[in-house]
Amino acid sequence: MQGNLRKMQVQLDSPAKYQLRLGDQLVELNPLIGKMIKLTFTGNISCVYCERSMKKSFNQGYCYPCFISLAQCDMCIMKPETCHFEAGTCREPSWAEAFCFQPHYVYLANSSGIKVGITRGTQIPTRWIDQGAIQALPILKVKSRYISGLAEVVIAQHVSDKTSWQRMLKNQVEAVDLKKKRDELLVVCEAEINEISKRFGSGSIEFLDEPCVDIDFPVETYPLKVKSFNFDKTPEVSGVLQGIKGQYLLFDTGVINIRKFTGYEVKMAVTE
Repeated sequence: MQGNLRKMQVQLDSPAKYQLRLGDQLVELNPLIGKMIKLTFTGNISCVYCERSMKKSFNQGYCYPCFISLAQCDMCIMKPETCHFEAGTCREPSWAEAFCFQPHYVYLANSSGIKVGITRGTQIPTRWIDQGAIQALPILKVKSRYISGLAEVVIAQHVSDKTSWQRMLKNQVEAVDLKKKRDELLVVCEAEINEISKRFGSGSIEFLDEPCVDIDFPVETYPLKVKSFNFDKTPEVSGVLQGIKGQYLLFDTGVINIRKFTGYEVKMAVTE
């Protein structure tokens, strides 16, 4: 099997189901746990947007011209509170109107500890699985990405907004009461969240009372030490697949972040 990598496709199940996308092929990964897998980078990389051949990718799969021209590559995607549309400097207003001006959710997740994050409604629960969260809870529904970013900044004063990927992969995390933590955070953040709501009008922020989502991952053995593979330095990665968590394949020889190498052309071989 051979093709250009894309982010692994995920489905909430017990455990979560994974598919590896190689070009037009989708490879079911869960049945391959326990088998020897070899991934070989051919040296070819294609832009995920324009499919231009390139020697180096930017922002997880874009060529440099796309990276510097597309609104979806702007820093405000990572930090929506710095929204270019709001500032009047968006490079693609029509794209922003479709992407950013749709319902977003502020959530709590437990991946390497409790964190706050945001996502579009269409990315629930995909976003949580991609982050390797064992629990997740949507706490606010808002009208736009910009509003979600402002709310996230407020809550992030009291809880992390980042995941320690090494701890996540080692499974150094215990289940917590996310609803209790939600209630605590909303109390301490009440005044600031109300100010945001007042600024953007009635209905701009909706407080949620949703059930907590528990996520189980297809992992037989978690690594005690995390050794990360890099196709740019090690074109051939092989080992027994011991599990999948987040966007990582966990081998007995090390781990690799598939999303990091989006656009890379890879050959895949599987043996018993």
